[in-house]
Amino acid sequence: MDAWGMPPRTTPSARQERVGTELRKMRDCAGRTTAQAAALFGFARTKITQIEKGNYPISADRVRMLASEFEEGDAEYVEALGVMAEERHRGWWEEFRGSVPTGFLDIAEMEHFARGMRTYQVSHVPGAMQTEEYGRAIFKDLYPPLSPRLLEARVEHRVRRSALVMGEGARPYSALVHEAALRMLFGGRDAAKRQLDKMLEYSELDHVTLRVVSFSSNGFMGAGQGIIYAMGPVPRLDTVQLDAVGGPAFLHEQKQLENYRHIINTMTERSLTEAQSRDVIRLIKKEI
Repeated sequence: MDAWGMPPRTTPSARQERVGTELRKMRDCAGRTTAQAAALFGFARTKITQIEKGNYPISADRVRMLASEFEEGDAEYVEALGVMAEERHRGWWEEFRGSVPTGFLDIAEMEHFARGMRTYQVSHVPGAMQTEEYGRAIFKDLYPPLSPRLLEARVEHRVRRSALVMGEGARPYSALVHEAALRMLFGGRDAAKRQLDKMLEYSELDHVTLRVVSFSSNGFMGAGQGIIYAMGPVPRLDTVQLDAVGGPAFLHEQKQLENYRHIINTMTERSLTEAQSRDVIRLIKKEI
């Protein structure tokens, strides 16, 4: 516990780091130094640096004080950021800390708080839509190989994510899936067919929209990496998560958000309708 009354964090989550990043953006836009920000609260400049890294929590009142000092006029954004700052929610994903990569925990946390999600996948079925055997087949292909315990932990974590994102009362979820991903035979033909059946089942849920980008679509946008676009309480707090070999990357600069919104919107326009997409999935199931 420090003199400010709050203990430092040893492993801030991506969401906690985001609060600090937004405060730094505010300060930079106002042309203020860390020393000037620290003077508001009467503590060392290094404390502001640590807050901006997500290493120290900050109260909603102090977020409002900084926003006022930095002349941030978007009241809705400031209030939403204050709510984020005061969250002390210990989610189900914390059960997996130490047995799955930290990035996986950050994705689950992002999904939990998102007001809605859009995803665009080229080589895999979206994680939230994967069956247990499909997910297990993917994790078995990792190198170096996972131990049986770590493998099962990742599978269980993915199954829990799927149950919550696809479950009753979940937030809107829109998936764009390239035909290439639908033809990948992870786990063998039978497993692939069961995966396609599960996607057809999910596509009938009220909160789910599933559309296929066919090989015959008019062009292709994006680098081919998996994208999740999570909608925040206000657009400025949206998040883009990209799949990468070294772990998930989280983007939230406004230009980046605009770019990925454009990619998903464009590829949605080029995709098949929901009914056509279901027909293609059924056809692929017959062909494999």
